[in-house]
Amino acid sequence: MSYNAPLVPGSIGNHTVCLIQKMGQVAFRLAEERLLGIGLRVRHYSVLQALADRGGMAQADLGGYLRIDAATMVSTLDDLERQGYAERQRDPGDRRRYLVILTGKGSETLADIQTILREVHDEMFADLSPERRDVLAEILGELNDSAGLRARFDATRG
Repeated sequence: MSYNAPLVPGSIGNHTVCLIQKMGQVAFRLAEERLLGIGLRVRHYSVLQALADRGGMAQADLGGYLRIDAATMVSTLDDLERQGYAERQRDPGDRRRYLVILTGKGSETLADIQTILREVHDEMFADLSPERRDVLAEILGELNDSAGLRARFDATRG
């Protein structure tokens, strides 16, 4: 069904928070749809990329870094391990704990995911000039780096 109205219609669109929330839904839906084509989801990508960026990490540390709850982290890692993209290995520094590491297959798959996400990006922002895309990326990057916003978000996670 198609409507002849903006994604956030009427005066609801006067609230930046409502606009950001809807754009997040749109981006998530587009990315999930494409990633499901290779058997993955956005949460899988986040874990794989974090492992590529930071190296092996303890499961709890990885969940905290990505702000993913423990139950979701377990199921996500189970999925990735089953598909051969990541694995749990004993931590050589502490044999009582396990590190999650990226496999070769996981590294190779990240290249495919990056292509998919670039396509989603291009589709999502097709109506914006390159200059406007850059401004948007800069603003969202500033919000992402905001210590105050992080503290308020983390305080509400309990």
